[in-house]
Amino acid sequence: MDMAAGREGADIAEAFVRARQRGGSLPDFPGIIPADLVAAYRVQDLAIARWPDRIVGWKVGYIAEARRDASGDERLLGPIFAGRCSEASDHTPIPVFVGGFGAIEAEYVLRLEADAPPDKLDWTPDESVAVPATLWTGLEIASSPLATINALGPCVVVSDFGNNNGLVLGAEIQGWRALAESELLAESWIDDVCVGRGGASALPGGLPAAYAFALSRSARRGRPLKAGDLIATGNATGIHEVRVGQRIRVSFGSHGDIAGHVVAATPREAGR
Repeated sequence: MDMAAGREGADIAEAFVRARQRGGSLPDFPGIIPADLVAAYRVQDLAIARWPDRIVGWKVGYIAEARRDASGDERLLGPIFAGRCSEASDHTPIPVFVGGFGAIEAEYVLRLEADAPPDKLDWTPDESVAVPATLWTGLEIASSPLATINALGPCVVVSDFGNNNGLVLGAEIQGWRALAESELLAESWIDDVCVGRGGASALPGGLPAAYAFALSRSARRGRPLKAGDLIATGNATGIHEVRVGQRIRVSFGSHGDIAGHVVAATPREAGR
């Protein structure tokens, strides 16, 4: 990496971090879009180093085939910070960046019960069962100061924390490995209108594929997963854009609901 590229990446990271800390928005991508996912993860790492909080997990996002690069990655990662991870309540606040992008995603969330071997860099879905994990219902707050983040592609999404502004953790799904993924169903609602139906089987390759990717990509980045880490495996009903004032609910059938209301991100909420 040359010095000019390094400065460019640092400037991009700084712009996103400052916008998030003030609860504001950005009119355009703050620089030249990284050429590939390798460069985008360098920007993400620089932003993580600037963010005053610790990582408690990672969101996994799927990359459409037409938008993949030479890395071959079918998915991407973004950090989940402790200050933006909460347990579901009757009226959970869902903070989004006004003027930016805001959406909710129904999630199945894995929580590691043991450290992953730090020297294993490649995992298959079948191998992922070697790292024990519990499964929980969840809701990702997908929000960025940049309104066009998803339209601009995966390198932009990776650059800004994976388009993540928090995770709401619901109930544990007991005995999940004995369940068929077709039994894990979800619905998303906005203002009492159903906007999406799906479940674990809607995830390409299912839960094991998302888990294997998180294990592999994290290890290759020098961030091997550890006991207690959370993995939000991907949107199970779609990406549903929201605006301030709306009421949202994600139903996981017998595994319970997560309900909340959309609020504007503020400087206090955006930082630690």
